[in-house]
Amino acid sequence: MSDQRPWWRPDGFLLYAIIYLTFIYLPVLFLPLFSFNNSKYIAFPLKGFTLKWYYQMVNRPDLLEALLNSVKVGLIVAIVSTILGLLASKALTRYRLPGRGPIISFIMIPLVIPEIILAISLLILISQVDIPLSLWTVGFSHSLLCIPFSMLVLISRMEGFDNSLEEAALDLGENGWMTFWRVTFPIVLPGIVASLLLTFTISFDEFVLAFFLSSTDPTLPLYIWSSLRFPTKLPAVLALGASIFVISFFVVSFAEWLRRRGVKSGSTSGI
Repeated sequence: MSDQRPWWRPDGFLLYAIIYLTFIYLPVLFLPLFSFNNSKYIAFPLKGFTLKWYYQMVNRPDLLEALLNSVKVGLIVAIVSTILGLLASKALTRYRLPGRGPIISFIMIPLVIPEIILAISLLILISQVDIPLSLWTVGFSHSLLCIPFSMLVLISRMEGFDNSLEEAALDLGENGWMTFWRVTFPIVLPGIVASLLLTFTISFDEFVLAFFLSSTDPTLPLYIWSSLRFPTKLPAVLALGASIFVISFFVVSFAEWLRRRGVKSGSTSGI
């Protein structure tokens, strides 16, 4: 008896996956749709095709400044979080540290604390030491939130790492630094790229910490939140959101291609 189902009787899991993905991604597809709508109101029916919102987007200094602030903070947070996460992951997977479990649990605390509690606590601490609020305080708070995510990605990548490869390189005369660049780094590169993308995305989208710890330089989520009170500003924000959506699609596709290439090269080297 054949187990193949006809196309009009899909498997229950396949049907669930289709409904789930439609529920998640269908609202996102309305973003580029309304960004080309010739109306400042987000509603059906569409009034016509236009590119004026994209022209307005590139001629809004306040919008571009908020975008630049989020990009700067996100890049710095991604690099710092990945470097610290890589060092911590290497130490936790390579060496038998006493109290390894409690150490990991302590580092992962920001993942389970509500962000508003973390934001208020950091605001009180920063106020007590008289540090002025700025993008630096936002970046510091984002790093506390992103380092645990980076460690989760990199620990899963480094747990199956063959330490004999590093030992062989050291026996052949390489120092620790060159061993890392020539042996360790190429193997864990897909995890590093995944950590950079994940932490940048978390920092770029984060609102609560930025709301409490920013000053006169808003990040993009704060700017979008403040624009909700002014309907005339929303179309340009939709155009920016559509542009970010398209760029993110290509970046994620490139990261997935790089990850698959790393998996293939890793499996080939293991033969």
